[in-house]
Amino acid sequence: MALRTLSTFPSLPRRLTRREPNLTVIYRKQATSIVCKSIASSESPVSLSERDGFAAAAPTPGERFLENQRAHEAKKVVKREIKKEKKKKIKEEVVRKVVDTSVSCCYGCGAPLQTSEVDSPGFVDLITYDLKKKHHQLRTIICGRCQLLSHGHMITAVGGNGGYAGGKQFVSADELREKLSHLRHEKALIVKLVDIVDFNGSFLARVRDLVGANPIILVITKIDLLPKGTDMNCIGDWVVEMTTRKKLNVLSVHLTSSKSLDGVSGVASEIQKEKKGRDVYILGAANVGKSAFINALLKTMAERDPVAAAAQKYKPIQSAVPGTTLGPIQINAFLGGEKLYDTPGVHLHHRQAAVVHSDDLPALAPQNRLRGQSFDISTLPTQLSSSPKGESLNGYTFFWGGLVRIDILKALPETCFTFYGPKALDIHVVPTKTATDFYQKELGVLLTPPSGKDQIQEWKGLQSHRLLQIQIIDAKRPASDVAISGLGWISIEPIRKTRGTEPRDLNEAEHQIRICVSVPKPVEVFLRPTLPIGASGAEWYQYRDLTDEEEEVRPKWHF
Repeated sequence: MALRTLSTFPSLPRRLTRREPNLTVIYRKQATSIVCKSIASSESPVSLSERDGFAAAAPTPGERFLENQRAHEAKKVVKREIKKEKKKKIKEEVVRKVVDTSVSCCYGCGAPLQTSEVDSPGFVDLITYDLKKKHHQLRTIICGRCQLLSHGHMITAVGGNGGYAGGKQFVSADELREKLSHLRHEKALIVKLVDIVDFNGSFLARVRDLVGANPIILVITKIDLLPKGTDMNCIGDWVVEMTTRKKLNVLSVHLTSSKSLDGVSGVASEIQKEKKGRDVYILGAANVGKSAFINALLKTMAERDPVAAAAQKYKPIQSAVPGTTLGPIQINAFLGGEKLYDTPGVHLHHRQAAVVHSDDLPALAPQNRLRGQSFDISTLPTQLSSSPKGESLNGYTFFWGGLVRIDILKALPETCFTFYGPKALDIHVVPTKTATDFYQKELGVLLTPPSGKDQIQEWKGLQSHRLLQIQIIDAKRPASDVAISGLGWISIEPIRKTRGTEPRDLNEAEHQIRICVSVPKPVEVFLRPTLPIGASGAEWYQYRDLTDEEEEVRPKWHF
C-alpha cells in the first residue's frame, strides 16, 4: 500500500504523522486535517509512482542501522547455537565410545568381563559369571589375570608404541590413551602422579593434551626410596622449581609414600577442598604407583569417611607389571556422591621399560631405599687405574647393565660419578678402547638386562648416542644429574669431597666435563639440576630468591 506524500502539497509545512491501517492524518497548526485515501495496489498493474507521482518513503539511516544490527545479532545467535550442538555431539560420541557403563568390568584392572578367552584380561568362568549376574554382583568380580598378578606373576598385556615386548599383547598403548581422551570434555579434578626415581621420564609434560583445562594436583610418589637423611624441604623446593620450568600450572605439590602413608592425608584434604562436586581422576605414566596410591588414599580417608571405608573391599589390584590397569575403574569414595577413578597408565615409548623384554621388567623397579654407587679414579681396580690415563677417569667407560654406556671424554682428576637406580643392574668399568669388545662378549652374561638367548638375539643394541657438555659453575656443589628415562640417574660431582679437605680452585681449562651417553634408540636422556638427596644435599642446595609475583603464583608444596 502506498500513500500520497506531502510533496503534493508544497504550501503546507511538514508535521508529525500518525499512521492508521487505511489512512494518514496530517496535522497543521490550525488543526485542519487533510485525508489522503489509500489506493489499493490491485487497481492497476501500472506502478503507482508512475501513475500518481508518489511512492513509499525510503528508510532513514537510523532504521537501516537498527536493521543491520538485528541481522548481525541474529547471525551470532545462530552460530552460537550451531557451535553448541557440535560440541554436544562430539562429547556424546566420545563419552559413548570411551565410557560404556553398560559393560561390567573387573574391579582389579578395569578390563571388560568375558567368558570366552581364558588367557585374556577380564576372563571369568561362565558359572561364576552367571551366578554373579543373577544376584546383580558383577561389580564384585576379579578376573583370572588379576588373581595371578596378585600372586607375583608378571603378565603384560600392553603392546604397540610404548608397550612391552614378550607375552601376549591384548591392547595397544594408543588404545589405552584413547580411553583417557574424554577427560578433555569433562569437568573433573585431576590428581597427577610422578615417580621421584624417574621424575623426568614419568612427568607427562604434555598432560594438558589429555585433561584440557581441568585443575591438577601434582603428587610425587615413592619418596620412601630416597636415601636416608634426605631433607624434604630441599626436595619440595626442587620439585616445584622443576615443575615451574616445565610451565605446568598446578594447584599444589605433595610428596608422598604409599608404603608409609607419608603425605597422603594432605592429598586427601586437598581433594576434599578442590573437588567441588567434580569426579576425581588419578592420572600418571605406567608404573608410577597409581593403584598403590589409591589404596593408601582410601585407607587414609576411611578413618573419617564410611563410604571410603566400604570402598576398600573392592580396590584396584597393584603389581610391579607396567600396564596392570587396562580400563577406568570407578570407585565410590566420597560422601557427596562424586566418583574416584583409577585410570590406565600412560605408556611412553621413551622409557627403558618399553625396550626390554617382559621377563626383565622386575629388574628395572627398585624395591628398597636407594644407595648410590660412587666411582672415581681411586675406586677403580688396580689393573685399570695403572693404565697410562690412570690419573683421572678420562678414557674409561661405564656400563649400567646392558642398557646404558657412558664414555668419559673429559673429567677432572677428582671427578666422581654416583649411580642411583635399581640394585639388580650391575655397573662395570672398562677402558674405552676395549669397551665395544667387552659389551659384545658380556651382553647377557655380566651385562644384564637383556637376559636369555632369545632376548639377546632380538636386542638391537645401544643405537642412540648423546654428547653432553656439563659446565662447572661451583666446584663445591654437584654439577648436574644425567637422568635415564625409566631407570634412574647419575649425579656428577666435579671434585669429590673428603673429610677435612676443601675443594680446590679450578683453572680456566677445568670448567667443563664432557661425556657420551649411549642408550637404546627410543630411550631419552635428560640433563637436569642435581636432586638434593642424602644428608649432604641440604648442605649444598641453594634456594632461589623469588620476586613478589613469583611468590604469589608459585604452587605450595606439602609433606
